[in-house]
Amino acid sequence: MWRDKRIKNILIMKCIKLYFGILLSIFTLTATAQTRNRDYEDYIDKYKDLAIDQMKRYHIPASITLSQALLESNAGKSMLTLRSNNHFGIKCGSEWNGPYVLADDERPNEHFRAYKSAKDSYIDHAMFLTTHQRYASLFNYGETDYRSWARGLQQKGYATCPSYSTRLISVIENYDLYRYDSEKHHHKEKFNRALLRPHQVYIANDLLYIIARSGDDMDIIAAEFDMSQRALTKYNGLEKGYTLQSGDVVYLHKKNKVSTHYNYHVVRNGESLYTISQMYGMQLKYLYKLNNLPSDYMPVVGDTLKLK
Repeated sequence: MWRDKRIKNILIMKCIKLYFGILLSIFTLTATAQTRNRDYEDYIDKYKDLAIDQMKRYHIPASITLSQALLESNAGKSMLTLRSNNHFGIKCGSEWNGPYVLADDERPNEHFRAYKSAKDSYIDHAMFLTTHQRYASLFNYGETDYRSWARGLQQKGYATCPSYSTRLISVIENYDLYRYDSEKHHHKEKFNRALLRPHQVYIANDLLYIIARSGDDMDIIAAEFDMSQRALTKYNGLEKGYTLQSGDVVYLHKKNKVSTHYNYHVVRNGESLYTISQMYGMQLKYLYKLNNLPSDYMPVVGDTLKLK
């Protein structure tokens, strides 16, 4: 009897703890939602890929790029940004020879850089940090060490605001921007995108292939078919870093030396030896070898090429 009562009390206490735990979670989520700015969230969703791309190219944390852009452009809604696509508040300086706009900052009518697009502004921001010696030491920090980057930007004088680093860190942590600094997150995001829009699989020369769509890259296709990007690039005879174009044929296996179903191909307008090799699932070097072609051969409309 005593033991049953004790167990009952333990269960009641667990239920009370669980109840208050749920309430605390709901309160925390509600409070977070209330402190988040919808304009900021929309901006992050729109430009996060640009920030990630610049991180891959120049090793600047995506979280830093996004937080700076959010603060400097007021989530893309500042007058300077609307007039000039300047998302980072970068002034002209002596090295700038491009277009500019005038805007009040520390002094009236200061010269700020103007860009054709937001992408150009993101690229110039990366170049601004990588080419100015005063920011060189920041690149000693890892891509996930956003706190050191934030403090370093303030120390090196990127902005005159005395709480600049604190504001950057606050934005990063309030909007979980640090997740974009993780390669694991990038792979997961690409995998989720691949699952949402699976590719149709076709067969040529007894090999499976897909047709690339707008916005595809080798990472997305590799994630969808559980392959390495390196293998996919090698199978298709592509250089590392090749940018896929809509309509590109991408094989999921190593291509064959010869065609298994066709003997000849007559060159048509706009074709190259590479596109012909992709059409028949053949390795490009064997197409050259079969036809005794020199390395500088350029296909001419009407030429007949052996395929086996």
